[in-house]
Amino acid sequence: MNLIEQIHSTGNSMQGKHVLTWLDYTQSEISRLLAQAQYVKENPYTQSLKGKNLGMIFEKSSTRTRVSFEVGMVQMGGHALYLNSRDIQIGRGETIADTAQVLSGYVDALMFRTTSHEKLKELAEHASVPVINGLCDIYHPCQALADIFTILELKGRLEGLKIVYIGDGNNVAHSLMILSAMMGMEVVISTPEGYEPDGEITGKAQAIAKTYGGAVLLEADPKKAVEGADVIYTDVWTSMGQESETSVRLKAFNGYQVNQSLLKAAEADAVFLHCLPAHRGEEVTAEVIDGKQSAVFQQAENRMHVQKAILQATIGW
Repeated sequence: MNLIEQIHSTGNSMQGKHVLTWLDYTQSEISRLLAQAQYVKENPYTQSLKGKNLGMIFEKSSTRTRVSFEVGMVQMGGHALYLNSRDIQIGRGETIADTAQVLSGYVDALMFRTTSHEKLKELAEHASVPVINGLCDIYHPCQALADIFTILELKGRLEGLKIVYIGDGNNVAHSLMILSAMMGMEVVISTPEGYEPDGEITGKAQAIAKTYGGAVLLEADPKKAVEGADVIYTDVWTSMGQESETSVRLKAFNGYQVNQSLLKAAEADAVFLHCLPAHRGEEVTAEVIDGKQSAVFQQAENRMHVQKAILQATIGW
């Protein structure tokens, strides 16, 4: 019996379930997704989703999200349909509720990359098929699962590791914080004053950490934060839609660049991660992101493998 058959034989609690945030899931479910991601990475071409269709709604542009979902569906024998919000009626006044119900009659799952978590929740509320969060303003669950999977591949474990996120306390930081805490890791978030992660989400992550033996800490000084770090992670300082804040943010994040000096303050075998796209010379130097300790392209590839695992779990059985 292979891994997928073993998981299937024990039941699938994710069947038909939305994936909006990992706050809705358990450590056991995440562990099964990670195991499934490893299996599909080693066995990429299957017919596990033959005849299945994924509708992908994009309000925000993408490289990794679109290609990884689309190729992943093809590799599993299914089909992915790209729906730009400007090209469908949702961009011309049709309600999200109506769109959800109409598309649910055509496809087996919906992936929504949106500007608003409220829109995502509304789509999920009215859809009769699973809705997957491809990114919103508060969470980025698929990215975080790929991050954790990459760390597991490189380190061989998750529990007890220290991961330090340096930069803006954004959607990436939120999902990374939740998932790291759930897997028993120590996660430290280092941001300038005024750019910390959402307080309510931080509190929930800290409660999760207590349950699973992890820790969630805030440390404004990046040099202190990275001491003993096994993983250093950063993201762009100015995300899509924040372009008007660029000059203010460049000033605020001065001193938060991940460079060789900061990397040397961590463990000697520390791994560098970045969700991409990266702005070399801003949040990270070329020396670090293109260096031997960087795993950013392995991390990017793993988006496809974890998303395939999510799709199999939600619509494959």
